[in-house]
Amino acid sequence: MTEPRDLARQAQQWVEKAEHDLRNAEHTLTICDEECPFDTVCFHAQQCVEKYLKSWLISKQLDVPRTHDLVVLLNLALAAGFRGVSPQEVHPLNRYTIEARYPGDWDPIDRPEAEQSVVTTRRIREAVRALLPPETLRENN
Repeated sequence: MTEPRDLARQAQQWVEKAEHDLRNAEHTLTICDEECPFDTVCFHAQQCVEKYLKSWLISKQLDVPRTHDLVVLLNLALAAGFRGVSPQEVHPLNRYTIEARYPGDWDPIDRPEAEQSVVTTRRIREAVRALLPPETLRENN
């Protein structure tokens, strides 16, 4: 069985990686004009939420499935008592798991959509951070 201290460290590592994704998304929006890789912004937004949800699951000593599906992860968290985020909020970010990473006949992603993905991600990030143990957030913004 994994020690609680080890689980806290694992959760903290997921939070750290989530913060990196958010910084990448935010920074990319500030340095780009209309040629900005908006798909990459959205991918990093999705990844931030995924990693925060996984961090919360780890902090509760729950198994974390190998999935990128935010609705699946959120439903696991909700079943374990998580509150503050709805499946309707995470669902729009799910498309970026595939569409932002791989070529295909996808609808283009524009600046307003990319900016909205970051706004949504920030809101979900704050909701998850409010429920994470303090030791998980140490050394993070």
